[in-house]
Amino acid sequence: MDLDFTTPFTERTPRVVNAAKLHRAQARKKAGALIIEGENSVEAAVATGAATDVYVTEAAAARFRDILTAAGHMGVYVHPITEQAAKHLSDTVQSTGIFATCTPVLWTIGKALAGSPKLVSVPVETNDPGNAGTLIRVSDAVGADAVVFAGNTVDPQSSKAVRSSAGSIFHLPVARVSNTQDVLGNLRAKGLQILATTAGGEVNLDEAGELLEKPTAWLFGNEARGLPPELLEAADHRVSIPIRGRAESLNLATAASICLYESAKALFRQ
Repeated sequence: MDLDFTTPFTERTPRVVNAAKLHRAQARKKAGALIIEGENSVEAAVATGAATDVYVTEAAAARFRDILTAAGHMGVYVHPITEQAAKHLSDTVQSTGIFATCTPVLWTIGKALAGSPKLVSVPVETNDPGNAGTLIRVSDAVGADAVVFAGNTVDPQSSKAVRSSAGSIFHLPVARVSNTQDVLGNLRAKGLQILATTAGGEVNLDEAGELLEKPTAWLFGNEARGLPPELLEAADHRVSIPIRGRAESLNLATAASICLYESAKALFRQ
């Protein structure tokens, strides 16, 4: 796709101004749209039909020609922008120069759990958008059926969360439900066993082979506080990851990666 950069959009162009506002959660909700940045995210958004508009600098247009060609085939509007406009749209130190506005990508929990899910990731009260995106990416990588953010969590549609997901938020159902008890009810209605990660779990992950062969929803706790006592109690089993070295603990993304990988290995080898 050949673009005319003789009169690109600037940081004062109304369309750019409105797109930049989507970095705020309230603006995303009002507009029914989100803004994303970077090669992986924009490519996935275009490929899945979520993107409505792409904004690109002249330098980025040369780098990401395949994405722009795909956008043209998908009927996505492509707008040339100045480098200054890119800085206005970006929330990173070094902008990639390519952005997209998209329709909302969150699912209802009913649709996210449709069919017969075997593996579901449930981050509870996740605060960090980077962790939220990483959890989505890991869940996608291991073949999980859905990710359900439970409780008072960060918005997984924020630009940092989407960027950290490396496009995976467009690949699998992602839901966000504030009422954690509703989440548990929906998981149980689907016949999923509920496993909670905790340092003091009565089940050692190394010895959970048969348990992991069952359709499972994993509860992952808040970065600082872990899972609240009532959720640990509500889970069918509490699982600990053995630490053989001197590390005090594992961070959220690492612990989730290990648990989801072990579950996927047990489920998909059958």
